[in-house]
Amino acid sequence: MKNESLITDYKKFLDNGKTERECVSQIISWAEKSGFRDVYKTDSLKAGDKVYVQKMNKAVALFVVGSESIEKGMNILGAHVDSPRLDVKQNPLYENNFLVYLNTHYYGGIKKYQWVTLPLAIHGVVCKKDGTSVQVCVGESETDPVFCISDILPHLAQKQMKETASDFIPGESLDLITGSSIPSKDDENSESKKDKITAKKAILAILKEKYGIEEADFGSAELEVVPAGKARDLGFDRSLILAYGQDDRSCAYTSARALIESNAGTRTNCCLCVDKEEIGSVGATGMGSHFFENALAEVIARLPFGYSELSLRRCLANCNMLSSDVNAAFDPMNADLFDKENASFLNGGIVFNKYTGSRGKSGASDANPEFIARLRGLLDKAGVTYQMAELGKVDQGGGGTIAYLAAKYGMNVLDAGVPVLSMHAPWEITAKEDISQAYEAYKAFLTLE
Repeated sequence: MKNESLITDYKKFLDNGKTERECVSQIISWAEKSGFRDVYKTDSLKAGDKVYVQKMNKAVALFVVGSESIEKGMNILGAHVDSPRLDVKQNPLYENNFLVYLNTHYYGGIKKYQWVTLPLAIHGVVCKKDGTSVQVCVGESETDPVFCISDILPHLAQKQMKETASDFIPGESLDLITGSSIPSKDDENSESKKDKITAKKAILAILKEKYGIEEADFGSAELEVVPAGKARDLGFDRSLILAYGQDDRSCAYTSARALIESNAGTRTNCCLCVDKEEIGSVGATGMGSHFFENALAEVIARLPFGYSELSLRRCLANCNMLSSDVNAAFDPMNADLFDKENASFLNGGIVFNKYTGSRGKSGASDANPEFIARLRGLLDKAGVTYQMAELGKVDQGGGGTIAYLAAKYGMNVLDAGVPVLSMHAPWEITAKEDISQAYEAYKAFLTLE
């Protein structure tokens, strides 16, 4: 059932969306081409209207207005568009023995050792005091330079090899090599040192010439370090996809596309793509903020009966939501970490996870079985393949999604997403079949009455 057109577009989305800003920009562009309008440029709404609300260019909510009262609730697809990465610090540029580095701070749950000796790219924005912003993307074009974090050669790594995996690459060592200089005899001469062009100065000169950036501008920059390179087909049969950021952009892409291509029914439909899930859904653009409530309030205020707090609360309590987030795919090389009868498999279709959280369901929302039964019937009727699974064995750990933050409103919420192998690694693996099934599942869910 692989939808090759969908897969091609999905890989382009990944290639052009390595940061949350880039993802939101693409989603808004698709939406506008399909007739969606900025809600703040709209005075009133009626059944069939399509609008969006964005926050700080890093979160977006899309709405297709249904024919019945919004107090009866919405069908919501909720995903996140941030992924584990390295962030450039605010005072990052330094020179150390003829090499120039950018100092970084890792974001989200990573295995630090996986990020060394890879070709890396820098994406983001530098905001200047005069109010202008400079978009940065270096390392993706074939003519661009790339960046790298060095590691110790095995000949000298006896001490390193005895340390634990969490310790042998310290977080403060994940600094990016960005340039170098050639040492000379003058380097020992303190007088000549004052006047010589250092490697750091040379890098700053390049940044000034190419981007108009001063060193102080790093203080108001948001620069993200990600693996350089494009999404690729994996395997002789090309059944799999190898790419950065598939947690959770595999679900964000399929959710947004399903919503944008949907037509208005009786219920209002919504797609929510938020930020900061990988660090606890905090901040103004995370699910823990009031962004979603405020966006919905703007929509209600433009409907015929206008805004009321009671209408907002009734709507939220009556919603159905799929927390569109990925699940760990069964790994045959590490089978002992999984309860095989309750694991999700590549090519097994979209994954329903009744509860996420860790160990004793800590941090879980735990979906109601009545809601799951309705979804099973809906997807069976639509011919969509799905599987019921957990993340791994109970005592091995766990993870959370945005589900519990939506469940606090009293709505039905179930985690439903794509199985991923090597989750949170620089390069993650998904199956084309699962991307296609997730898209079909999300389309079917939007028809739920």
